[in-house]
Order: sequence, then structure tokens, then C-alpha cells
Amino acid sequence: WLADFSWHIQNGRRRKQAKTGKVLGEFCQFYEEQYGVALFNSVRYEIEGNGGPQSQLLHRKVPLEDRVIISGNLFQYVEENKKWRNRFSIVPHNYGLVLYENKLAYDRGIQPRIVLNSAGYKILTSLDQYLELVNSSLPGTAPKSGNAPILKCPTQFPLILWHPYSRHYYFCVMTGKEQDKWRAVFQDCVRHCNNGIPEDSKVEAPAFTDAVRMYRQSKEQYGTWDMLCGNEVQVLSNLVMEELVPELKTMIGPKLKGKAQERQRLWIQISDAVYRLAYDQIKAHYDAVVTKCELERPRMESTIRTDMDQIITSKEHLASKIRAFVLPKAEICVRNHVQPYIPSILEALMIPTSQGFAEVREVFFKEVTDMNMNVINESGMEKLGEYMEKLSQLAFHPVKMQSCYEKMDQLKLEGLQQRFDVSSASVFKQRAEILMRQQMDDAVHTFGTLLHQELAKMLGKEELCKSIQRILERVLKKFDYDSSTVRKKFFREALLQITIPFLLKKLAPTCKAELPKFQELIFEDFDSFILVENTYEEVVLQSVMKDIMQAVKEAAVQRKHNLYRDSMVMHNSDPNLHLLGEGLPIDWGEEFGSQPDSDPSAEKRRRARQVVSVLHDDEGVLPYEAGAEVLMHQVSQEEPGSEELEACPALVSSGSPDSVQGIRGMLAEEGPGSLEHSAQHDASSPSLANPGVEEQEDKPAVPATSVQPPALTVASLLAEEGAEINHHKPNDKETGEEVSTQAHAEKVEPAHAGTTENSEGVQTQF
Repeated sequence: WLADFSWHIQNGRRRKQAKTGKVLGEFCQFYEEQYGVALFNSVRYEIEGNGGPQSQLLHRKVPLEDRVIISGNLFQYVEENKKWRNRFSIVPHNYGLVLYENKLAYDRGIQPRIVLNSAGYKILTSLDQYLELVNSSLPGTAPKSGNAPILKCPTQFPLILWHPYSRHYYFCVMTGKEQDKWRAVFQDCVRHCNNGIPEDSKVEAPAFTDAVRMYRQSKEQYGTWDMLCGNEVQVLSNLVMEELVPELKTMIGPKLKGKAQERQRLWIQISDAVYRLAYDQIKAHYDAVVTKCELERPRMESTIRTDMDQIITSKEHLASKIRAFVLPKAEICVRNHVQPYIPSILEALMIPTSQGFAEVREVFFKEVTDMNMNVINESGMEKLGEYMEKLSQLAFHPVKMQSCYEKMDQLKLEGLQQRFDVSSASVFKQRAEILMRQQMDDAVHTFGTLLHQELAKMLGKEELCKSIQRILERVLKKFDYDSSTVRKKFFREALLQITIPFLLKKLAPTCKAELPKFQELIFEDFDSFILVENTYEEVVLQSVMKDIMQAVKEAAVQRKHNLYRDSMVMHNSDPNLHLLGEGLPIDWGEEFGSQPDSDPSAEKRRRARQVVSVLHDDEGVLPYEAGAEVLMHQVSQEEPGSEELEACPALVSSGSPDSVQGIRGMLAEEGPGSLEHSAQHDASSPSLANPGVEEQEDKPAVPATSVQPPALTVASLLAEEGAEINHHKPNDKETGEEVSTQAHAEKVEPAHAGTTENSEGVQTQF
């Protein structure tokens, strides 16, 4: 059976290579075509400058520089040895989840165990939710509900990161409050990582997303797609796996034998291994295509700038011919199948979104008001720097922003999803939440900039409080205007995302076959910048755009949504404000700290070794020793042979997980030689030649009474014939998840300002 199963895995590997090559070949053709169109649109926009209303709030490009979102301890389930291990966890400014062996390993600059890009993951807080998703993705007949779970959690507060194709991660904490906190943090990570295609890229980003859309439409797949998340290579990997997984299930599913939990584990490993292999193949191919387009860009851009007028004229001529053919059919389709539903779709979008932005305004108002009261009641200017330092990171505080994001949970599109082929509302929820966070940060940054200017007047306590109140009122007016502008744009874009794919699908049987005849209307010199398919979609968009604009305009009249009318234009009341925003970032802690350091260089070195956390990890967390003892007691109640928990012995210093003596005791408990490795590093400090090559989890102890046969591993089954088999996990660096070699056998330079990228050579890919 093993030999037969191995043959099927090898066959699956060959099938993966063939499928990946086929998908990439078709996609890259779409990408090269869309690249020319996107470049033309970018240059035209640059020349014509058709910008929208000017933002009233300031925007900062790098709001989280040298910051860490959260740091603290998590219990992680290690699949290789079926043990729960305590890990020191950090989420830096790039939102990659970083797991260290312990706090001492982080302080010493030792390479982390794992750096995970969480794009595409879902955060689950119960084993029942997790098992439901796992069973639904398992090939063949779903296991019965009474079967043993895939793992046992030693506490009642699990946190599981589930991905449809990649590896799953299992964590747990001690209290419900900790679970809520880490869940909010993980959701922030997923939200940020899902938005992995940079929006400031005016050519590559639209070319990529349009190419993905065109590819899926060529396969008769219209509508929104939940797995358009992560960076470009991750999105393409999802695209390949979407087509490959059904074939793998058909081929491998009948060969999966054994108990339900074993079949679940093996299928997850197979899917993850195939996903990583596909990722490697895609990355090399995609990078080559991008390089090819970039080399062609100077020549193409020169042609565009020289012949801009002729290209525009040629495109308008093509559009007029397509419009005459398509528009009558499109208008009938809009009138009968789309127009009656626009108000209900808009209402479903507006209610939770407007409530979310109203909550952003309320949270901002409350935080500034509380700060103002503290300034009055305490020491005035002496504490202002500390308060403003916290306020400046409000938009990135997952717990404080959670009440804003939760408003979007009300977004329901039942009844509309099936009609308009909307897979789920998650695409719109995530976009609205990102906009909320951006608006909060813009408001905080504008408030800080105006207050910093006011502080130059050397105000007393009463004058300072009055100034804070005046500035708050000014910023809230600007926020209301920008919030209205952002929401109206979001509503229009969401309505287009819902209705346009539906119209294209409806019109395809009567219009798609006739489009090739319009190709002859395009001059050969301009066919890299004008595509019949894109022009056809623009005509379809125009057929419904008038109704969408009118619906949003009418909604703005209703006071309940707090939207400004389109005729309301707020001119720049602070002409010098944007000039202030171009200055150097304000370091409130350094400039207004109560105790300035006499040696700035020493302070900088000190801060480089510590965690500068926006969300402090001391809010209602159980003592480290107590938590470990509770976990040990719970696991000891399990039947023999179940999962083990690595627990730290009671530390000498009360309740401190960072105690050096306590950590050394924990390392000693983990196994002989751990401290010897650390001592060797203290003496030699070798540089890390190739970080993130493989994950070296502690191996389970082999019982002396029995010898287990070698386990069947996916790595061995997927290895090339005749190649040396590596029994460690495959290289995770390219998938945005990076893992270490021996975590306490390598040492690098200390991390700078709480981050892990520059000093350790380890960086989550975004």
C-alpha cells in the first residue's frame, strides 16, 4: 500500500507541475496584455490629472516605523512531536507573526522559529469550527461527528489559523480575555497581509489584478474571489490550487486510509507540500515575466507620450463602435436585472459601514478627551509626550479598534449573493475595515501635527487644554468630510464589483463571440495599449454607472448616513497644513518626555534590545508559572500517550517570564546541551549564512522499550527520485513563512527597535 501511495504522490507532483505550467502560461499572456493598458492609463492620468476631492486630513506613509504591535507568550502545538510549547511571540510593524523559542532567545538576537505571513488564513476560536472546515475539505466521505478530534487543546481558549491549502497553526492561551486580545491581533495580521498588493503601484498592481480577473473570466468564473489575498505570488498559488485541488482529491482521496484524524493530518500535509512546490515554481516564472515587462516599459512609455492624442482618438473610435453594438443589450439587462436591486444592495452596505466610521470618530473623540482630562488633572506638559505617544498609534491598537471593525459583522448579502455571484461579504468587510484604520490614523496624525505646532507657544495648563479642544473640533470637521468622501467612493466601487461581473456573465452569450471582429479597428502600433476586451468592459460599466451614481447621490441626502452631498465641496481651510505634514515625523517620547536621556546613543542601543509594544502584554494575564501549572494539570488528566506540554518550573523571581534564571531552568528542562549551545554562541557569535532554511523543532523522545518503524512523510514521498531525502520541513521562506535552523544554535546581531527584519535577515514577505 505504501509503494502504491508513494506512486500516486509522485504522479500528483507531476500533475502539479503540468497544471502550474499551464495556468502560468495563460495568466502571463493576460498579464503582458494588461501591463500595456495599465501603463497607458497611468501616463494618461498623470497628464490629465483627473483627481477627486482633496483630502482634508494629513496622511503619513510609514506610521509604524520601529514599532511592534504586540509581544507576549503563546502556547503553540508542535505537530512534529505532538507537544504544546510556550513561545515568545511578536507582531512587528509588517504584521508578520514571529515566534521565538523564548524571551531570552529574542533578547539575544537568536533567529526566530517561525515568521508567518497570514494572508488567506481564517482565525478560529473553537475546535468545532476547525473540524467543520477540515472535514469539508477532506477528500471522500466526511468523517462522522463523533470521531476523535485532530488535536486536543489543554485550555478552553484555542486560537487556530486555518488555510484552505497551506499549513495550519494551533495556539492556546490561559484566559478568555487573552483569547479576545490575540484574536483581534491575528485578525489585524490577516487584514493587513490580505491587502498585500501595494496600492501605490500604478501599473503593476492594476495589471496584475486585471489579469487575474480576465483569466478567471476565461474559465467562466465571474464575481468576487475570496482568495485574491496576499502578494502576487500567493494569489497565483491560490489560483493554481483552486484548479489543482479537485484533481488531487480525485486521485489521492481513495488512497487515504486509516482513522479520520490520520487522514485529516495527511491530507493537510499533502496540500501544504503541493502548495509550497507550486509557490516555488510560480515565483520564478512570475518574476521573469515582471522583469520582461519592466525592460519593455521605457520603449512603451516613450511611444505613449509621443502618440498620446492618436491613441486616445483610436480608443474612442473603437469604443463608439462597441457601444453601438453592446449598449442597447446592456441597458435592457441593467433595467431588468440590476436596477431594481441597487437600492437594497446599497442599503446593506451603508448601514454597517457608516456605523463603523461613526465608531471610529467616537473612539478618536473619547481618546483625545480622556487625554485632555488627564492633562488637567495631572501634570500638564510633563505627561503630554507619553499620552501623545500612545495616541499616535491608536489606529494600530487591535483591541481599541475592534469595536469599529465589529460593526462590519452586520454586513449581510443573503439573497443577493446567489443572484450576483458574490461568494461572500468578506471582500467588502475587509476593504471597509482597512479604510476605517486609515481614517483613524489620518485623524490622529493631523491632530498631532496641529498640536505640535501649537505647543511652540509655550502654553500653560489651561491654555493647553483649550487648544487641545479647539484642535479636536477642527480635526473632527475634517474627518467628517473625508469620511463622507471615502465612504461614497467605497459604495460606488462595491456596487461595481457586485454588478459588473453579473452583467458580463449575462451578456457573454450574445456579445462575447462578436468581439474579435472589432480588433481590425485598432492600429497595429497601438494594440499594446488598446484591447477590445477592456474597451467592451468599459462600455458595460458605463451602462450601469449612471444608476449607481444616482443611488449614492440620493443616499447622501438622507441624514441618517451622515454623508455630504456631492455639491458640498470643502475647500482647504488650512493652506499650510499639508506643508506641516511634509516635515519630519514627531517623536513625542523624545521631544516631550519628562526625563530626557543624557546619552541618546546609549538610549538607542537600549531600546534596540527591548520590545516597543503598542499593545502591552500586562493587561489581566495570569502569572507565567500559574499558567504553566494549570496547563500541566489539565494535560495530566489526558489518557497516556496524548499530547505533552512543555512547562517551565517555578521561577525564583515572582511571576516574571523574562527572568534569566527561570529561562535557563526551562532550557535545561528541554534537554541536555541547550545551555551548551547558548554558551557556544556567547563565545563565538557565528554569522547566519542562510537564515530561514528549515524548521528544527525539538524531536520527541524515543521510548526505550520500543522501536518505532520509520514514519511515512510527505517530504519523502515528494522527493525527487534518487535525491537525498531531507526529513526536516521544507524551506518556508518563499511562502512568506520563514523558519529557523537550530533556534538556540545560531546567533545574529540584536534586533533594532523591536523589529526582526534588518538585524536577523528574517523578513516576512509582503
